[in-house]
Amino acid sequence: MPVKPDKSKSASRKQDSNKSLLEPFQLDIEPDLEAVEDSYSVTAFAELMDRATRATIARTTMGISPAALWSAYMDWALHLAMSPGKQGRLVEKAWTKWQRLLRFSAGVCATHGDGERCIEPLPQDHRFDHPGWEKFPFNLYSQSFLLGQQWWYNAMTDVRGVTAHHEKVVDFTTRQILDFFSPSNFFWTNPEVIERTVKEAGMNLIQGAQHFTEDLDRQSRHLPPAGLEDFEVGGNLANTPGKVVYRNRLIELIQYTPTTDKVRPEPVVIVPAWIMKYYILDLSEQNSLVRYLLSEGYTVFMISWKNPGREDRDLGMEDYRKLGVKAALDAALAITGADKAHMAGYCLGGTLLSIAVAGMMHNGGHHVASLSLFAAQTDFTEAGELTLFIDESEVSFLEDMMWEQGFLDTNQMSGAFQLLRSNDLIWSKGVREYLLGERAPMFDLMAWNADGTRMPYKMHSQYLTELFLHNDFAEGRYEVDGQPVSVEDIQVPIFAVGTEHDHVAPWRSVYKIVHLADSEVTFVLTAGGHNAGIVSEPGHKHRHYRIMTTPEHDGYIDAGTWKERANLCEGSWWEAWSDWLNHRSGKPGDLPPMGNEDKGYGVLGDAPGTYVRIS
Repeated sequence: MPVKPDKSKSASRKQDSNKSLLEPFQLDIEPDLEAVEDSYSVTAFAELMDRATRATIARTTMGISPAALWSAYMDWALHLAMSPGKQGRLVEKAWTKWQRLLRFSAGVCATHGDGERCIEPLPQDHRFDHPGWEKFPFNLYSQSFLLGQQWWYNAMTDVRGVTAHHEKVVDFTTRQILDFFSPSNFFWTNPEVIERTVKEAGMNLIQGAQHFTEDLDRQSRHLPPAGLEDFEVGGNLANTPGKVVYRNRLIELIQYTPTTDKVRPEPVVIVPAWIMKYYILDLSEQNSLVRYLLSEGYTVFMISWKNPGREDRDLGMEDYRKLGVKAALDAALAITGADKAHMAGYCLGGTLLSIAVAGMMHNGGHHVASLSLFAAQTDFTEAGELTLFIDESEVSFLEDMMWEQGFLDTNQMSGAFQLLRSNDLIWSKGVREYLLGERAPMFDLMAWNADGTRMPYKMHSQYLTELFLHNDFAEGRYEVDGQPVSVEDIQVPIFAVGTEHDHVAPWRSVYKIVHLADSEVTFVLTAGGHNAGIVSEPGHKHRHYRIMTTPEHDGYIDAGTWKERANLCEGSWWEAWSDWLNHRSGKPGDLPPMGNEDKGYGVLGDAPGTYVRIS
């Protein structure tokens, strides 16, 4: 009987045969990944080349990522291309604005040069305040520019499908481009400049040319602005008497000389921002917050941050917390013998201080009597126009630029802040100094603003990524000593100050701590901007503030409702802060020593110390 072939064995043999035929080529089909892995030198060289290329590009773009800008405009352009309805409305708006401009032109002709405006500038826009802008042809120039500016705003916004971040980027960038072409920026279209030139027989232009040449020369030689030579740190700036009682590689701690016979037992430890020099809080005798606190009977300690160099590139946020906030608090308590201290932080220093206090509270620490925050954010979801420069592409671009330098240079940082108020800080300033020939007199706040600092590569990268980009602290992911902490960990009374016209830390963003912190919060909204609103001494003209305390576990109140309900007070918020501190402090007692040699905090020198003088 014939044996039937075993089909399964036959198939198996066939597979084995095919396998044997393919065996010589097996490595090509299923490569051993470990065997062909790129060497470390190849990988490192590729990364080095990429970073060096992006760093070189960053130097020519002021740190702005071309990829981020291109992505934003492509997002807008593609969605606008798919929105015929929006395009139709823009055509209609263009035609309507042309009609308004034609009617205005006809009115100007009928009234021999005068005519009622068809569009008004925004309240904060003072480029066209001069009476000459009411006369022909300058009124036609300004009105056509403002109508065009309004049309472009309509074009860049409310395009369905464009991400909110990209919409803000294209609107902001387009506004910067338009501001460059404002008729107020050019001699032949600015009536004020023409009038001044005729009146002074062109001397204003000669003076302006001298100002321009001087500024260009100073900038090329990395010299400070004109007029800064009249201000000296330790002379007419930062001159409150005191001693440096502690120093490490990152800070000097200044203890100020008391001006009263008795002081409160709890010292006030101030953590300023390291993005600028500390002495904005100790400017001149008449507007020094430090002097004011001393006169109110407090022992005051101030951190003076070192201006970092290339050797400090690897200092991170944890270094700033430990070598800065923690070291300063430990020193203040050891010198005074107090159990607790009032902690106060300004701007970036306030953000770091909030993180440090949250970390202390999370681990059971009880050495903080109160927390005061001045224009400091703990939640970055609405951090203002600064967030325009913060996305994954932009952060990686900035990281490569800082990686190459070791730090973020002061000129690069100041350039970003100037763009936020380009009308005032760039274009209007240029018209005043270079066309009108006027040089604005230097004063203490301007001198401080010109005394910039750098920021270490690692710290600023972590700050942008973990706080601005990912908002880790507000959302409970930020780690202190390896443990996640959040604003909710802060269990002490909080005094938080926001300023009405803040371009750096918008007050509605600062206000978020009222609901993020699980404690009593007294919130103050004061007149002024990010700097001038904080330097608001008693007796300063045209100052007011709103104030209201929200108890812990209280219900939600949005920022607008809070503003309506808060008490409106005339004068300086410093006085309200002093009253708030007094209610949370012990009775005045004997003066503490200046430094404490026995505990390792001997006097190292006179205030303002050495770190503040590092340029």
